[in-house]
Amino acid sequence: MLRTNEVKRKLAAGEEVHGLFNVLPEPAVVEMIGCAGYDFVILDTEHTLVDPRQLEHLIRAAETSGVTPFVRVPEADPGAVLHALDAGAMGIVVPHVRGRADVDAAVRAARYAPEGMRSLNGGRMPGYGGTDLRAYIERANAEIMVVPLVEDAEGVDAIDDILAGGGVDLVLPGPGDLSQSYGVPWQVRHPRVQEAVRTLRAACGRHGVPFCAMATTPERRAEWRADGVTAFVLGEDRDLAARALRAHRERV
Repeated sequence: MLRTNEVKRKLAAGEEVHGLFNVLPEPAVVEMIGCAGYDFVILDTEHTLVDPRQLEHLIRAAETSGVTPFVRVPEADPGAVLHALDAGAMGIVVPHVRGRADVDAAVRAARYAPEGMRSLNGGRMPGYGGTDLRAYIERANAEIMVVPLVEDAEGVDAIDDILAGGGVDLVLPGPGDLSQSYGVPWQVRHPRVQEAVRTLRAACGRHGVPFCAMATTPERRAEWRADGVTAFVLGEDRDLAARALRAHRERV
C-alpha cells in the first residue's frame, strides 16, 4: 500500500536525508541499510541483474525496515519505470538525462493523468482493492519522486531547460560517468568534473529543486552542507562491504 514519502516530506521541511546505492540485490542487505538508519536506498536495476519479482522483494525489505525505496531504472525504459512503481518504488532515478525530452518521457511514464500517462493497474500499491483507485492516482502523483541522474556533458549544458519545465523532485549528479564524458575517466575529482557538479547545484538553486550530493567522506558532506545541500548519497553497499572485509582481514 502506498505510504507517505518521508524523503519528499523531509526535503520540503528542510531536513537532511541520507541514502545509499544498493547493488547487492539481497533483501537482507536492504533491511540492514534500513536498520542502520538511512532515509532512502537506491535499488540499482541499471547495472545489476534484478528481475521484477526480485525487485518487489527488495522493495518489501525496504518498507519493513523503514527506508524509502527508489529504483534506478535502465536508460529510456518506460516499461522498467512501470514495473518499479507497480512493485512499490517511491522514486524513480532516471540515468543519463541529457535534455528536457528525457524528463518529459520519465514524467509521462511515472505519473498518472493529467501529469503523465502511467498505465492504470490495481495490485499491491492500492492495497489490492483496499484503496479507492481514483484517490490512489492523486496520492501516487503527489508522493512518487522523479529524480534525473545527470551524468553526461550534454545534460550539464541543458540543465536549465531540464529543470524549467517542472516535474523534477530531486537532481542527482553522476560524477563517474561525467568524468568519462569529459575525457578523464574515473577522475571524479578532476576540476572539469567538479565544475560540472557545481553547475548542476547552482541550477537547482535557481529553479528551487533539491540537489542530492554524492558525499562519501565527512569532509565532502560538510562542504555541501555549508552550501545548503540537505540530500546526500553516502556511497554504495558493495564498496562499503568490500572495504569492511579488507579492513577486517588487515586488522585480524
